[in-house]
Amino acid sequence: MVNPSGTYEAAGVALDAMDELKDRIKAFAALTHGPEVLDGGGGFAGLFALAGFREPVLVASVDGVGTKLKIAAQLGHFEGVGQDLVTLNVNDILTKGARPLFFLDYMSFSALDEHRLEMLMRGIVWGCREAGCALIGGETAQLPGVYADADFDLAGFVVGVAERGQLLDGSRIVPGDRLVGIPSSGVHTNGFSLVRQAFGLDDDPAALFRPGPGLNRNLGDELMVRHRAYYPLLAPYLGQVKALSHITGGGLPGKMPAALPDGVAAEFRLGSWPALPIFDAIRQAGKVSDAEMYRVFNMGLGMVAVCDGAGAEALLGGVADAVDVGRIVERSGDAQTVFRGG
Repeated sequence: MVNPSGTYEAAGVALDAMDELKDRIKAFAALTHGPEVLDGGGGFAGLFALAGFREPVLVASVDGVGTKLKIAAQLGHFEGVGQDLVTLNVNDILTKGARPLFFLDYMSFSALDEHRLEMLMRGIVWGCREAGCALIGGETAQLPGVYADADFDLAGFVVGVAERGQLLDGSRIVPGDRLVGIPSSGVHTNGFSLVRQAFGLDDDPAALFRPGPGLNRNLGDELMVRHRAYYPLLAPYLGQVKALSHITGGGLPGKMPAALPDGVAAEFRLGSWPALPIFDAIRQAGKVSDAEMYRVFNMGLGMVAVCDGAGAEALLGGVADAVDVGRIVERSGDAQTVFRGG
């Protein structure tokens, strides 16, 4: 007779429950599949048939949603972070001019929570369908002893493709080019450790259910606003831009240099794009300096395009809320992101 204490389940891993979930996970993934996905039933690896490109270059990214997960867990809202996971990775490969092909996820839990896993899967599928990419695989792991109580982690991997001759690398940028900003929807998925500290959320999670300073809705609702998806907006205009910068952790000072050649700098006009109340709320609640705010958060700009004059006019005329936010100048010091006015 088997000793019940000498089983994997007694050690905290529910194999039978995971087996029952596999068919549901496959059904979710199938909602994102087209004819390029081979062997959609899964297995040890996903298969995707690449066709239609002359000189294809594969473009890949991996990232997670950070401690926004803790806010999601405190609120019990998981679909949004699942969708965020896809969006932020697709936004990253967009900066190279890539079209997303397929996505894989990794989820790890202390103890399996079927309801939470299903909500996450729904969000991931929504994100994949919005971006037009296929969910072709993933991994769900139970790691008792690594995570405490209801803690979990979430990561995603996207692979896209671009023609070699159409890759965005910033090499054609010159002084006089213009900066066109596409506003963010809020905090997106970066800086949440500072957000949690500023509002004291680890000690007072109930603050999520009260309006924050200067906000017209509960703080939790504001913080869970999903990371904006830029691929559907900007894909038609990739031929009009010289470079794109996805403004995530590091803010404008940290992310713009990655899109620029050494001899130039991005000069932003403060006050030229809409201010979002959530950033003033964080600044006030945490007594955070302006310099730190700009170093941590997107501050209202989620994506910045570098364009010549014609490209800038195309974006400003075609993307409803695109804003002219500055220009490229000759670099005169160490900084490649400078601010004027405001």
